[in-house]
Amino acid sequence: MVHLQAKLNEALSGPVEALLDGANKETWPLIRKLLQRETESILSGLSTVLSGFDMDEQTQKKTLTSLENHARGVVEGKAKEEAGRVLIRMKDRFSTLFNHDSDSMPRVWTGKEDVRSISKTAHSAALKLLSVMAAIRLDDNVDNIENTLCSALLDTKGIASVAKWGSTTSDPLASSTWDKVPPNKILITPVQCKILWRQYRAETEYCEANKRSNNWLPPPWAIVALIILGFNEFLTLLRNPLYVGIIFIGYLMLKALWVQLDISGEFSHGVLPGIISLSTKFIPTIMSLLKKLAEEGQAAANNNPQSTNASASKSLPNTTSPSLTASSTVTSSANGTKEE
Repeated sequence: MVHLQAKLNEALSGPVEALLDGANKETWPLIRKLLQRETESILSGLSTVLSGFDMDEQTQKKTLTSLENHARGVVEGKAKEEAGRVLIRMKDRFSTLFNHDSDSMPRVWTGKEDVRSISKTAHSAALKLLSVMAAIRLDDNVDNIENTLCSALLDTKGIASVAKWGSTTSDPLASSTWDKVPPNKILITPVQCKILWRQYRAETEYCEANKRSNNWLPPPWAIVALIILGFNEFLTLLRNPLYVGIIFIGYLMLKALWVQLDISGEFSHGVLPGIISLSTKFIPTIMSLLKKLAEEGQAAANNNPQSTNASASKSLPNTTSPSLTASSTVTSSANGTKEE
């Protein structure tokens, strides 16, 4: 019996988990067929073994029933385990259908897609998954769980009624049992389904809103600035462009220090030797940079008077004094008299 129970665990656990992972309308019919096939195979082998023992028919039947119940228990236990992860499964189902097209290819968002229709299809699939996981259906009984969930959570009127937590008269999910489902076969009650759906919508709405706004994102540099500075500081930076110049000058100074100190080379010999070496070179390097800046400023100031004198000397031939003008006038008039 222990050996056969272990074989049933191995034969049922993996396939049942895979079927529940891709939950759809055919999930429970396939699970029933799997359970029947594996159980009949094990029971037939057990009947052959038990026939060799001196065992009455009632005891033999009880043994076979015990093994059959064990098989059902394996399936029900796996279903309860997967029902505890139903919210994760729903979000995965939504993400798969929302971000992939009908050919299972990643969807390329151009801003022209009908996001409302796509999201509705994805929500419908997630809700059907929830309806599959809401109850154990090993006895081929018909229930209306899927219709109840769709009318309450997908339809406009249903959503409006569910939104009113205080009004439970028209809310089909204000109950702890499902119609036509035995209480011992319920995995997720109607009230729990409503709570799970609210949580699911809260965690998927941002994705819809993002695509409905044409997937607008700020440029990468703005994202990095927001992460480093914060929103208020980023707005301050935009309102005062002078800060950008200050930051740029600071960047140039840091880059110059990096090159002058050869930080990468110093730390190549180790962290502690690099820190010691940089501590001895830091202040002299800053003083050297400041001295170079001062010398360049003084040289520029010395070059300015020379350029001024040169421009003045160039303008001298073009200037004419009154005495020179008068003398040139007298000379020209005298020359004219002689010629006459």
